[in-house]
Amino acid sequence: MTFLSTFTLPDEDAEWDFFIKQKSRAYSTYYPFQIFPQKQVPTLTFEPITIFYGDNGSGKSTLLNVIAEKLGLARGTLYNRSSFEADYLTLCNFELAAPIPDGSAIISSDEVFDAMLNTRALNQQIDRRRDDMFDDYLDNKFASFHYHDLSDYDELKKILETRSKTQSRYVRDNLAKNAREFSNGESALQFFQDKLQDQRLYLLDEPENSLSPANQQKLAAYLTDRARFFGNQFVIATHSPFLLALPHTKIYDLDKVPVASARWQELPEVQTYAQFFTAHAAEFKKESPHD
Repeated sequence: MTFLSTFTLPDEDAEWDFFIKQKSRAYSTYYPFQIFPQKQVPTLTFEPITIFYGDNGSGKSTLLNVIAEKLGLARGTLYNRSSFEADYLTLCNFELAAPIPDGSAIISSDEVFDAMLNTRALNQQIDRRRDDMFDDYLDNKFASFHYHDLSDYDELKKILETRSKTQSRYVRDNLAKNAREFSNGESALQFFQDKLQDQRLYLLDEPENSLSPANQQKLAAYLTDRARFFGNQFVIATHSPFLLALPHTKIYDLDKVPVASARWQELPEVQTYAQFFTAHAAEFKKESPHD
């Protein structure tokens, strides 16, 4: 499914027209102005999965945020808007292939990391509660208690429960499921599985952060399935080779001037990986049992 069809940034002439109208020259930066004209970014066209590739500082995250703000997408973490962002956004244009559904969003790596921290905090709270419940079980199981009236019912119920169950069973029945069943990487994958809804547009800023290579491959497969079978459109800022290799993906190389689409195998970072493993290929060969 394609919702966002094209997006156009202001060219150098449009930016200069803006500067000429400014009465004050007291600002040291006009961010996000002055970032993209020298890159000669064309009108961007989008597929169900489109990737912005580039080294750190290439502007891929800035571009993702500009698109998100122009489209009015929801976001789950704070975003530092500059003084000139509204002016810049008025100079941007886009075309839609279909209306953008409610619930479409930009998801940053910070949001994923925050979810992982929340899971860790939940684990700590559960651990503390478990210890309290162990003590609670023993206190109630061996308590000397005499029932007087209905006001004692809840306490009587708890005592009868402790005396009818083992300590571990009592804790399991009264304690929330421990989230530590997931590692950090698995928690990040679970975040995407819980977050992404069918038929939505999502902008993902370096979603591979905090993921091992194996989990990056799982994420790649999951995003592919969501785009193919569940009507999602993704625009992703990344330099992960596992995401860059997503099938039927359009990739814009923001390190090129002018910015242009590219095949994933051509990208410098992918070439670096390929050259490294080619140089060490012999070390991966299984030794003969007679050696």
